[in-house]
Amino acid sequence: MLKKILKISLCISGIMILIILIFLAYFNIPVKRAENKAELGVTFSKRYSEDIGLNWKENFIAVLDELKVRKIRIPVYWDLVEPKENMYDFSDVDWQLEEAGKRQAEVILVVGQKVPRWPECFIPNWIGENDEKRKKELLEIEEIIVNRYKDNPAVKYWQIENEPFLKFGVCPPIDSDLLDAEIEIVKKADPERQILITDSGELSLWISAAKRADIFGTTMYRDVYKEGLGHYQYPIGPRFFQFKSWLIEKFAGQNKTVVIELQAEPWMPGWTTDNALEKQLEFMNEKKIRENIRYAKDSGFSEIYLWGAEWWYWLKVKEDYPIVWEEAKELFNRNSL
Repeated sequence: MLKKILKISLCISGIMILIILIFLAYFNIPVKRAENKAELGVTFSKRYSEDIGLNWKENFIAVLDELKVRKIRIPVYWDLVEPKENMYDFSDVDWQLEEAGKRQAEVILVVGQKVPRWPECFIPNWIGENDEKRKKELLEIEEIIVNRYKDNPAVKYWQIENEPFLKFGVCPPIDSDLLDAEIEIVKKADPERQILITDSGELSLWISAAKRADIFGTTMYRDVYKEGLGHYQYPIGPRFFQFKSWLIEKFAGQNKTVVIELQAEPWMPGWTTDNALEKQLEFMNEKKIRENIRYAKDSGFSEIYLWGAEWWYWLKVKEDYPIVWEEAKELFNRNSL
């Protein structure tokens, strides 16, 4: 009996390995090069810009005026806009939207407890450990934010949470019921704008996020780092993302997708800028940025938000290495590859 069970187990394992190899082979079949232009944007985090020692307002203006970025995703950090219960400070968000609006830039405003940059979740300390209070207060602050900015013409879309179905960061457990409540309250406050929901490009099937979204956004990180494994590149070609786009079109009715985070900054152990400059540039540089944009376009995406604008500026002003910034300037000024 034991031999029979072992034989069946080995047979099943062999079939599974074969299926995985077939899929990997398919995902790596070369695709026809996409010739369409890609609309480029960036994510900008005032918090991260400050964390790496920059004047975040100068950084933001440089992104708008030097790079000529006209599509920008801005996180609203809950702990910064409501540092004390029922005491609000929206001055930094107001300023960013005002400056973006002056230049007719389109803004994706990200609301929720989980928004871009580490540690992912930014829940105010005054919430404490009370889960019910956290959920109640989260819905309240989202309604306040939406009501404050729904008449602002610079706001193009609302993004609710960041990769809400990915277990990553210092965050509460995944809660789809809470996400549904957030979507409901944002739609009720602003029924005119579309809602964007995001998910991991490599680690998710996308369906749960895509079926809730008016627009679906995928991340795209090709060169990653994991403690114990070091740096490695996912062994997948553009067909991997084409297949997943097909999946959500068939099973979630979703045919509007964007790349919401395309890796254009190195994934390093610890704080990126604490690593040796040559190591940073080994894992991300102007050539890799261009290659990653090409990869995203070949995967079928025509709207691509790059991740790392703060780092490009840090290279320029802190390390006297303007090459990556100048490459970004050329890409955005042409707005294509």
